[in-house]
Amino acid sequence: MPERHRIRIPALAAMALAAAACLPGALPALAADTPAPSPAPAADPLAEARGQIKAGRWVAAIDTLKKLNAAGDADWNNLIGYALRKQPQPDLDAAQRHYDAALKINPRHAGALEYSGELALMKGDLPTAEARLATLAQVCSAPCEALDDLKKAVARYKAAGKS
Repeated sequence: MPERHRIRIPALAAMALAAAACLPGALPALAADTPAPSPAPAADPLAEARGQIKAGRWVAAIDTLKKLNAAGDADWNNLIGYALRKQPQPDLDAAQRHYDAALKINPRHAGALEYSGELALMKGDLPTAEARLATLAQVCSAPCEALDDLKKAVARYKAAGKS
């Protein structure tokens, strides 16, 4: 084939697009075939508090969580309960209220079940800890860190002769 009759593919594509642009409604139809970009995942409003808890900055985590004031959220209640229990001067009653609120919102919340079970052990309430453990066993599928951690805490409690 003589060189003058060869059309390169990019040139052909450009000509097709130019022709389509001349037709009313052609470009919107082409655009409709293009998938819309997926929305960016929402930022975790609890991320800052989670980081403070991971770093052991309990008071800062409590302050951050109080500013968020998401009392209707099980995760928020669980995190503030945990920080209240772990701070230098633990507030066990407030921690209990927050764990109870988390479990009222989501009775299958693994973190709240684990941490409220640990709190029960701190208070010498083995039956409640064992009840939380039984619920966790129903809620969690292996592997389940919350279940494993509470099992170990109950075993340590019993080994210390506190049953």
